[in-house]
Formats: sequence, structure tokens, C-alpha cells
Amino acid sequence: MRPIVFNDKKIDSFLFMELADLAVSLAKKESLEVAYAFKSYYDPFENSMFISLFWDNHPHHEKMHGLKSDVYLRSVGTIPHTDFSSVSRFMTKSRTSHLFSFSRQLFMLLEDLRLEEICKRERPGTTRSFHVRRAEYRKYFRSQLKVNLDRTITTDALYNLLYLLLTTDNPLEEVPFIGNEIDPALSFVRAEASKCYEANSTSEIERICLNIVEVLDELLDRDMLNMYFLLPDFTEKEEMQDNLTFDDLKRKSELKNDDKKEKETEDEDIHEDKLPTWHRESESSSQSFLQFDLEQGTKMDLMGEGGREGEDGDQAMGYVQGSSKQTNKNDYSSLEAMDVRQNEEKKERGSNVEFGKENKYAYPVFLTPSSVTIEQKNDYEEYKLFISAYQKKLKQLIQKTLEHKKILPRSELAFGRLSKKLLPWFMDDNPKMFYKRDNPSIEIDAVFTLLVDCSASMFDKMEQTKFGITLFHEALKSVFVPHEVVGFWEDTNDATSTSQPNFFKTVIDFSSSMKNKSGPEILQLEPEEDNRDGYAIRHMTKRLLSRSEKQKFLLVFSDGEPAAMQYEQNGIVDTHQAVMDARKSGIEVINVFLSNGEIEESQVKTIQNMYGKYSILVPNIEELPDVLFPLLKKLLLKSL
Repeated sequence: MRPIVFNDKKIDSFLFMELADLAVSLAKKESLEVAYAFKSYYDPFENSMFISLFWDNHPHHEKMHGLKSDVYLRSVGTIPHTDFSSVSRFMTKSRTSHLFSFSRQLFMLLEDLRLEEICKRERPGTTRSFHVRRAEYRKYFRSQLKVNLDRTITTDALYNLLYLLLTTDNPLEEVPFIGNEIDPALSFVRAEASKCYEANSTSEIERICLNIVEVLDELLDRDMLNMYFLLPDFTEKEEMQDNLTFDDLKRKSELKNDDKKEKETEDEDIHEDKLPTWHRESESSSQSFLQFDLEQGTKMDLMGEGGREGEDGDQAMGYVQGSSKQTNKNDYSSLEAMDVRQNEEKKERGSNVEFGKENKYAYPVFLTPSSVTIEQKNDYEEYKLFISAYQKKLKQLIQKTLEHKKILPRSELAFGRLSKKLLPWFMDDNPKMFYKRDNPSIEIDAVFTLLVDCSASMFDKMEQTKFGITLFHEALKSVFVPHEVVGFWEDTNDATSTSQPNFFKTVIDFSSSMKNKSGPEILQLEPEEDNRDGYAIRHMTKRLLSRSEKQKFLLVFSDGEPAAMQYEQNGIVDTHQAVMDARKSGIEVINVFLSNGEIEESQVKTIQNMYGKYSILVPNIEELPDVLFPLLKKLLLKSL
């Protein structure tokens, strides 16, 4: 498994989930996306909030308050109180200045100070976090000021000093010498920037920044070298939104060639009607004869509004197509079935909320086991022989428990329904005059799904994992408990940013799980490629919810963190959410963590972030049957 790493550092997924929930709650936006970035900002076009990794190297106390202050600043401040039209207007005006980076960062600094006061006023509980934030930033900017003064990086030093002056509580704050050109204007710059605390809108911050930049444009020769705060440029996204037409929104991809049609003569007859028709390069086929989305062709100067002139034979050919009989030349009978398969596949894709927002481009590919070979049958007999002692012991235990429940007397109880025989009340010192009307069920009302991680990292654990799966299968089969065994993986070679095939190989299904000859198919599970755990858990949850058994168990056999296309950073969060959703639906989800050596503390924490306390850690894969036996025993007895 590949560790989840951002900027060469592992992310605490549990902390990330806390921050994401806090951001969504405060911003009151359920669709809000939260992610880490080098600097903190909010993207209104993508509805995404970014938390700064500036706090990553700080002590735990400062780190927690710093990250929370980022969330407060964006969710309570930026989202409801920042006017992004003023931001875009300022970005356009500041491009003419050679202090473009300075002006952007100055705007972000003053706007954040304005928003900070709003947050503390609307949410007094955030004051402590902002106090820690300001103290840590002051330490950082004080050190940066010294470095920039030593290196004579004047613009950066001015910015560092400006932050210290705006956030100080000391009226006698020391003001070092910056430069002969800057010092005379420093009092004006400080006074003008201090107006951010009195500003009531983003447009006022815009005016303050323009006044300061106008003065400094003549005094400073170079722009800033470093980035302390980020003001993102959304002007391109705004222009795209403003210029998009309905036809632009419908187009799915660019044309494959770049040639253009020559200009037409003025006498050419042009019709403005559109002629939709089916085309062989359309993304999906349909039953409509006259319908298509052209994805390859020649660019025209008609902006897509012109169509070719109709011909006399079009309607005639349309009539012939509709009434002609089937021929052996071209067989289109499979088109309808293809449409059905494509529609079902699209319904299964992650665009549906039930499969998670991180899996919107993932789609399932369900596989069945191939025919069992003689070699697999012989190998499976050896597997059965290895686990036979566990299987027999478990079967005897279950049978004794069932028999005990069957013969257990249901009358003369200390509590229950009052019996008509009241004589013991007068004759016995401890009378038992109660009974229970219904006998308990002597069947195990449970169903199991064993989900096996078939990623490439399982190559040194798959053999022993098969022993554990065999133990489960043979034990459940002997006590007539339905179950299924499914291996899952994602195809790395075929996965792209917009298409991620996920394979589910059901080697044992519910219908065949209790047949005597079932079992050798388990040996067909092999290590493959990547794994998208949250997506697989959601599919298995959907299967289990369709079962009628009272107790539903989902056991996930894996060896670490999920890793798949565009899934590494948010894979743990998505898996945790899938597990929580399954448990809310009444399914008990248990993880069996497989390792071939000492388990690191970071691995334990990561697994607990995904599955909570319902995880079984197996440091030595050879001990798997010994670990699984008490687990299976406990789960089966619970179902009685």
C-alpha cells in the first residue's frame, strides 16, 4: 500500500475529517469540498475550501488552533462576507502594476484581518484560536523580517513589517530601518492599512490597497519574491462562465483536428436549422435514427448554427430504414442490449451519491470464477486439512449451543408470564411461577460477506489469507450460514482521470456457498493492482442490505491504506464514510489488518481512522487462522 502523502508528509486523516465536518457545519454548505494546500483560500467556482499546511510543523496545540482558525476564517468569514466581484476588479487593476504579487498579498492580508474581526464578533468561541494564530504568525514574520533585511529584499521586508505593525498590541512597536525611499512613506502606508479594521466591505479593502500600491509603485523597484498569503486569480473562470453558451455546455470534448472551413461565398444558401442524427463517434448509441453529437469534423465560421441542406432522398431512406426487414449484411440486433448495458453501467457509476463523491468516475466490473481445475481441487483439499481442526471444533461448539437452547426449559422461570399453577407460591421458599410462551429459534439468522483486498501489495500475504478465507467458508458452510467471498481491485493500466474500472470477483456467492463442492474457487484470488476500499465497501453494503437475515456481517481483509487513481489523499476519509454508512444501516463492519512484520503505530492509527475499534491486527500472517477462529466463534454465537 502507498502511504497517503502530501508535500512529502503523511496526513492525519482523522484530523482532516474533523476539520471537514467543522467547515461544512459552519459554512452551511453540504457540498463544500475541503482539502489541504500550501496556502489557505476559498474557491467559489469549485465550492472548495483549502486549509494551509503552514501549521504542519508546529506543536500539536498551535497546530490544532491554527488549522481551526483557517476553517473559521474561510467558512464564517470569506464565504458569507467576501465580495468576489471586488476581488476580480482589484485583480484586473493591479495587473498594470509591477508590484502585482505584493498588491495581491496585501489585499489578502487586509481582507483576512477584516474577516477575523467579523469571526470573533459572530463566533466568540473562535477568539482563542485566532489569538494563537496571530501569535504564531508574528513569530514567523519577525524571523522573516530579519532574514529579508539581512538580504536587502526590501519589498518582502516591508510586507513582513506591515504585518507586525497591524497586529501589534504595543503602541511602541519597534520599527526597523527599511530603506531611504520607504521610510518617509511608511507612516502613510501604516495609517492607510490600519483602516482595514474599520472597513465594512471588500470594496473598501480594494480602495485601501489601490491607494497604498499607487504610492509604493514609485518607491519600490522590485516585486515580492516570497509568498505568505495567496489571493487566487479567478478572472479566467469568470470569463469562461460569462462566455459559455448552451451549445458550449453540451459539448463534451474538443474536435480532434484543428482545420477550419474556408469562408463561404455570399451567394451560398445557408440554413439555420439543426439536424440531429446518430453518428458512429458519439459517446453512446441510442434508438433514435436522427440523433448525434459530432465529436470529429471541420471547424466552421457558423458557430455551430448551420446545417447541410437536405436532400430529396433523406426521407425516403428514413422510411426504408424503418420498414426494411432484417438482412445478413449488417446485424444491429445487439444495439438495444448494448444500450441497456451502458445505461446500467452509468447508473452504477459514482455520480450516484451512494457510491461516494470521491468515486464519481469509478465503475464496477463484475467477474465470475473460471472453471475449477484438478490442481485447484487438490490444493484446496490440503487447505481443508490444515484448518480441519478449527472447523470441527467450531462446528461442535455451535451444535452444542443450539442443542442447549433447544432443550432449555421454558417454564418455572423467575420472570416472564405468570403461570396458572400457583401452588409453588405456598409450598416453595423460592417459587418460580413464570413461563415464556415462545421457544427460541435454533437457527443462525446471519449472513456474511468476506471482502478481500487483491491489490499488488498482497503478494506476500495472499497465500495465508486464503487459509483464513477457507476457515470461514468451511465453518460457515458446516452450520448452514449463507456467505459470499469477493475479491476487489482497480485496474491501474486502464484507469484514467475520468474512467476507473473496479473489478469485483465473486469466487463464492450466496447461492453456492453451502454446496458441498464449493470452495476451490477461493484459490483463484490473486494479487492484482490498486484498491479503492470505500467504493468496494459501498457495493458490498448494497448487496447485504438486500438480504433478509437479521444479522449482517462485512469482513474486510486488507493490508493497509487504500491506493487508487485520484484516491490517495481522500481514500481514508471516503473509506471511513463508507464504513459509517454501512454501520448506520445495521451492518457490522470488521477489518482484518494483515501484516508480515511489526505493525507501526502510524499504521494502527490509520486503520483505526477508517474502521474505529473494530479492527483485528495480525502482525504475523501465519497466525491468521488462530486469530480468525475466536472472531468467527464470537460472531456466530452472537447470532444465536
